[in-house]
Amino acid sequence: MQVVSNTSPLSNLGVINELGLLQQIYPKVIIPPIVQAELMRFSEIQPTISTLINSGWLEIQIPKNPQLISTLEQTLDPGESAAIALAIDLKADRLLIDERLGRDVATQYGLKIRGILGILVNAKKQGLIPATQPLLDRLVNEAGFRVNQALYERILQASDEK
Repeated sequence: MQVVSNTSPLSNLGVINELGLLQQIYPKVIIPPIVQAELMRFSEIQPTISTLINSGWLEIQIPKNPQLISTLEQTLDPGESAAIALAIDLKADRLLIDERLGRDVATQYGLKIRGILGILVNAKKQGLIPATQPLLDRLVNEAGFRVNQALYERILQASDEK
């Protein structure tokens, strides 16, 4: 399974020390160099990211279509643009991305997307975590992840916690 990630799913899970959850779900995650650079700006997760790269679980690949990246950068940030371009290059099975505009653009290119909240719901359904709400609360409180109340409630319902 080819999985490409943007910065936010990795950084947010890293901040709450739950990157191991992604390792249980995906055999490998591929990121473009700009996403690696963005991740390394988070001093609290730098050692973990370096370890995951050295282990081969987190793999760095350069997108092959700079023109597409330039086009995408007209509306998206560099990490999102490169991640979408790389996912298209690899015909990835999944793109991990959270930002609404990036998700919309990725969907327009026919990519299958998954955000951090979908990852939590799936982890609960697979029995990898006992409950979604504690991790969701940690994302909000520790990582500054923004979730409106309606979405928060939908995630708890999808996790059979409400």
